[in-house]
Amino acid sequence: MHADNSPTPQVPTEVAQAAQTVKDEHRPGSPPSWANRFVWTSSWKFIVVVAVAVMAASIFLELRHLMGVLVISLFFALAIIPGVEYLTRRFKMPRGAAVGIIFLAAMVAVILMVAFLIPAIVQFASAVGAHFNEWVANLNSWAYDYFGGDVVDQEAAEEATAPLLKAVQTWGDNVLGIVSSGLGLVFDVFTILTFTFYFAADFPRLLRTIMRRMPPERQQVVSWVARTSIEQTGGYFYSRLLLMMICGTGAFFTMILVGMPLVYALPMALFMGFVSEFIPFIGTYLGAIVPSLVMLAVEGFVPTLILVAYVIVYQQIENYILNPRLSSKTMELNGAVAFGGAMAGGAIAGPMGAFMALPVAALITSIAKNTGRTYDVVAELESVAARKDAAKDADPDGSNAPDSTSPSSSQ
Repeated sequence: MHADNSPTPQVPTEVAQAAQTVKDEHRPGSPPSWANRFVWTSSWKFIVVVAVAVMAASIFLELRHLMGVLVISLFFALAIIPGVEYLTRRFKMPRGAAVGIIFLAAMVAVILMVAFLIPAIVQFASAVGAHFNEWVANLNSWAYDYFGGDVVDQEAAEEATAPLLKAVQTWGDNVLGIVSSGLGLVFDVFTILTFTFYFAADFPRLLRTIMRRMPPERQQVVSWVARTSIEQTGGYFYSRLLLMMICGTGAFFTMILVGMPLVYALPMALFMGFVSEFIPFIGTYLGAIVPSLVMLAVEGFVPTLILVAYVIVYQQIENYILNPRLSSKTMELNGAVAFGGAMAGGAIAGPMGAFMALPVAALITSIAKNTGRTYDVVAELESVAARKDAAKDADPDGSNAPDSTSPSSSQ
C-alpha cells in the first residue's frame, strides 16, 4: 500500500478570513448579515430622500415668485395666440411680427387709457372729497323724507372726508415717489411681457420640442390639450374684453344722458365694465352698486333709477343674447364649477387667481369630459329595456305595429 505523498492543498488566507467572518456573524443571538445591510441601506436612502426633498422645497420657495410670473405669462400667451394665428393666416406675416403688433396695440390702448383716465380719476377723487359732506346731507335729507331718519352721521362723514382729501393731495404731489416705490412691480410687468412674447412667438416650436419626447398616441393627447387651452383661454379673454367694451360704452352714454358730469361718468363706466365682466359672479353686483351710489349722490334718485334700469336691461341682453353667442362656443362650464373655481383661484393667488380661474376650470372640465374611458349608465339601460318590455306586453302579436306598406311607414 503506497502512501499518498501528494501535497495537502493550502486554503488561501482571504477565504479563511471570509469563512471566519461568516462563522462569527452567525453566532447565536446575532442578527443575520442581510438585516444589517438592509438597515444601513434603508437609512442612507431615507437620508438622501429627505435631503433632496428639503433642497427641492427650498428651491421652490426661492423660485415661487418666478414660477408665478411664468404661469401668468403662459396664461396671457395662450390668450393672445388666437389673435396671432389670425394675423399670420390672414396677412401671411411672421409670428414675431404678429405678436409685436398685438403688443403695440395693447400699449397704445394702455397709453390712451392712462392719458384720459388718470386725470379723470384725480378729478373724480378731488370732487368726491370736496362735495362729500354735501352729498351726505342730500342723502340724509332724502332718507328723512322717505324713512323719517338719517342714514349717515354728519360728524362721521366729516371725519371720513379729511383722510380722503389728504390721500388725494399726497397722491397728486408724490406721483414720482409712487412710481419709484413701484419699481419692483414695473420689473415684474416687463418680465411678464417678455415671457409672454417668447411663449406666443415660439409656441409651435416649444410644442414640437415637447412632443418629440412622447410616443405618437400621447402626442395626440398633448396636442389636443394645447389646442383646447388656447381655445378656452383666448375665447374667455376676447369675449370678456368685447363684453366689457359693450357694457362700459352703454353705461357711459347712459350716465351722460341723465346729466352726470364727464369727470364722473368716464371712470365709473370703465369701473362698471371691467368689474362686471372680469370679476366672476360678485362683479356683476359690485360693478353696478358703486356707480349707482355715486349717481345717487351726484344727480339724485330718478337718474339713479334710470342707471339701475340700464343695468337690469343690459344684464338680460348679455345673459340671453350676447353671452351665449360670444362665450358658450368656447367655454362650456357649469355654474357651480365656475363659482368653486373662482373661489379657489382667489384663495390661492388673489385677484389674478380669480381672473384666471374660469378658463382653467373650463380646460379641466373639457379634459375630464373628453379623456378616459366612459360607460353606459345602468339606470338608462334598464329604463330602455323596461319600455321595450311594456310595449311588447301591450302588443304581444304586433298588430299595432306600423304597416310596412303604409305611406307613413315607407317615409
